[in-house]
Amino acid sequence: MRTETENGRTVIYLEGRIDTVNAPEIEREINSVLDEAAGEPVLDGSGLEYISSAGLRVLMKLRRRVGSPIEIRGLTPEVYEVFEMTGFTELFTVSKRIRELSVDGCKLIGQGFYGSVYRIDDETIVKVFRVPDSRAVIEEEKRKARIALVNGLPTAISYDIVRVGDSLGTVFELLNARSFNDLIIEQPENIDSILEQYAGFLRLIHDTEIVSGDLPAAKDVYIGYADKLADLLGSELSERIKALLRALPDDPYAVHGDYQMKNVMLVNGEPMLIDMDTLSIGDRIFDLAALFVTYRAYGEDEPENSMNFLGITADKTEYIFTKLLELYFGTEDKQRLADLTDRISVAGYLRFLYLVTSSEPETTTLGRLRREHSVQKLKALAERVNDLRLGL
Repeated sequence: MRTETENGRTVIYLEGRIDTVNAPEIEREINSVLDEAAGEPVLDGSGLEYISSAGLRVLMKLRRRVGSPIEIRGLTPEVYEVFEMTGFTELFTVSKRIRELSVDGCKLIGQGFYGSVYRIDDETIVKVFRVPDSRAVIEEEKRKARIALVNGLPTAISYDIVRVGDSLGTVFELLNARSFNDLIIEQPENIDSILEQYAGFLRLIHDTEIVSGDLPAAKDVYIGYADKLADLLGSELSERIKALLRALPDDPYAVHGDYQMKNVMLVNGEPMLIDMDTLSIGDRIFDLAALFVTYRAYGEDEPENSMNFLGITADKTEYIFTKLLELYFGTEDKQRLADLTDRISVAGYLRFLYLVTSSEPETTTLGRLRREHSVQKLKALAERVNDLRLGL
């Protein structure tokens, strides 16, 4: 029986078939390995082609010996199905074999803090994660997507985990879906009607009360930003922003967290959310702040950003942001819109500054400018904004 040591744990490789004929021998070999092994074992089933009830009994004896659920990784879909049907996925920590997938030549349709979304074909997209503990992030995003779906928000649920180069990714089936960003590029003459549907869907999200599921409060996430940025902001400005955030109501309504047009798909004429890792609950200002980041803040010191990231001009991103506010709040009153923009900008620049400090070195000219200008803007806003509540 092939074994190796991995991060201080003994990996036992299960290969071929385990049935009535060889199960006793397999059991003796595993026990012999455990007699000499240190730490909890890991079973690698990537080479396991078949397991009978006799083989499953061997694993149950192993579990009793170890005294806790054992990790069994890399199972083929067929063998995994046996574990699932017999309830062994509840008794062991079981995972499927990860298939390889390439995104070479695939269209990039979305990009967020944790990863990038590619279209594989007309029916399939994949989100590739670029964070160290990506499996945990993937499982958390799947959990949040299920919460959204149960509470009535249309979203895509991942059906497979794949390896893309050195990264992990999740696969979604979205039949003939187009992102709202695609629609803006492909149908510029229809921009106002596209934005009207997009703004209406955002209102639907913010009217959705999350009655089941454990989600973070968006307010707490943003207060965490202010804490992390305290040295850059200065204690007085940091505390001022946190006081404004704390005064917001503790709403139980859905907040997507990154509601930019690449993260909203049109599927059979109906909008659907993707990229659910930032899903939370709270005030509507936090989704509008994320829109501010995408359609205004990123372009202020880098006018070509909108073309590089979204494929649309800086003038159009400015039109999108302004028009969205008009449609969302149902007003064209310039003073009212300016006041709303100031309030949204407080949360927007805070999020933007957090993203910049997390991903852009201060040693670059752009990174330095974005830090300096964001702090300046927040200082000016803090002097004239006394309340972040938006009203309707």
